[in-house]
Amino acid sequence: MDHSKHVRLSDIELTEHNLKGATVYGANNEKVGTVAHLHGVGRSARVVIDVGGFLGFGAKSVAVSASELDIMRDESGTVHAVTTWTKDQLKDMPEHTD
Repeated sequence: MDHSKHVRLSDIELTEHNLKGATVYGANNEKVGTVAHLHGVGRSARVVIDVGGFLGFGAKSVAVSASELDIMRDESGTVHAVTTWTKDQLKDMPEHTD
């Protein structure tokens, strides 16, 4: 997927309403997770990503700062995020619990 023409979300658009369920892509455009929910809004929000699992079962939740993700909307309006982390690197992060 070519992200070069996708529109970056502004700070005020970084809300759970816009991000929940968004796909997170890592190296080589591999799907590495899905946004489960947010704590806060804007670039300072903590984004909780479900990594691994199948259909929501067996996934590990990790939290990262929204500022560490490139969050954008594609031509069809679908919100997604891009990171330099691999799925294995995310799985190695401490598990997030609410």
